[in-house]
Amino acid sequence: MKRRALLAGSAGVAAAGVVPAPAAAGSPRPSWVHTWTAMPQLTEPHNMPPAPFTGTDAVLVDTTLRQTVHTSIGGKVLRVRFSNAFGTTDLPITAASVAHPVGDKPGTSEISGPRTLTFGGLPSVVVPAGAQIVSDPVAMPVAARSNLTVSAYLATGQAGLGLTGHPGSRTTSWLTQGEQVDKPELSGATPIDHWYLISGIEVSAPSAAGVVIIGDSLTDGRGSTTNGNDRWPDQLAARWRDPRLAILNQAAGGNRVLHDGLGPNVLARLDRDVLGVSGAAWVLIFEGVNDIGTAEATEAGQRQVVAALTGAYRQIVQRAHAQKLRVYGATITPFGGNTGYDDPGGLRERARVAVNGVIRGGVFDAYVDFAAAVADPAAPSRLDPAFDVGDHLHLNPAGYAALAAAVPRRLF
Repeated sequence: MKRRALLAGSAGVAAAGVVPAPAAAGSPRPSWVHTWTAMPQLTEPHNMPPAPFTGTDAVLVDTTLRQTVHTSIGGKVLRVRFSNAFGTTDLPITAASVAHPVGDKPGTSEISGPRTLTFGGLPSVVVPAGAQIVSDPVAMPVAARSNLTVSAYLATGQAGLGLTGHPGSRTTSWLTQGEQVDKPELSGATPIDHWYLISGIEVSAPSAAGVVIIGDSLTDGRGSTTNGNDRWPDQLAARWRDPRLAILNQAAGGNRVLHDGLGPNVLARLDRDVLGVSGAAWVLIFEGVNDIGTAEATEAGQRQVVAALTGAYRQIVQRAHAQKLRVYGATITPFGGNTGYDDPGGLRERARVAVNGVIRGGVFDAYVDFAAAVADPAAPSRLDPAFDVGDHLHLNPAGYAALAAAVPRRLF
């Protein structure tokens, strides 16, 4: 069962390409479904925009930021979400637009046919600290599994250094000085492989619904190709090519179920990153390896993390079921030989096997056996060498293809 979000009306005169506000009484309202998401995170110092775009007391001053995202499903009307979830001050967006990248290229700064984004009919908006904002609807065709470019200009920038972003974009973004949101190509632009401020693209798709994938670096795509869109959720969308099923990646490298790491823990971010996602009907949880790998490598430490993960999975299921979402779990993939997580006594491997027994044992509505899909048949505690990116924890694109192939279509 998919949830529906109400269409927000635009005040004043709408810009060209923007859908006029409120439908007449009795007219059907759009059914909004996310086609793309990125989990908001606090941008770490080493992932901040380079100088001159980050100063000592403000960020993105007099800056145009151009970013590309890859959709899962298509539609004829869209909205863009900007997030200030981790900002400690207001986020003033002076101007913004959405466009198609030239040649549908990921990571390019060249665009065609930009459409102005408005917010309540106005061309600018201030996003309060900790909040997000949704643009007015824009009448613009969006193809499934295609690229979209969002440009935003901040005249005064954002005070402080609490910038909301997503470091693991695996996609090139561009920064330049001055207002250039509608320019066909940015002049003097600086490339950077991170996303900032954007957190979602929605389309009006009455017959569609989404599966939200909660994960860590294995879903965020470490080991995948920059600008290649070959993370396993991307490959799943390309494999199924279902116009009614949005594949939504809400993962972050280093994320954990039980404790904050890179981004809030899963139990803390569930409301925002799952229950608050327009059109979600299913949840797939592929997390736990970072909890096991960072817990103390002692009998007591690993017993505790197995018990805590079991309880957390049950909590996730309870909370998702209350919103009529079905919840699936994915088994934790091997990490034997990894210098950070593997331990000489094999205690963490035993914990992984125990947690996978819980996942297979019925705590979720169903499970996906990712561990079996990428394990070395001769040594199941290790990744198949054909899929190992080299650190014995993360996968290469072939390994991510194996995960995509392991997801049963019947679950959706």
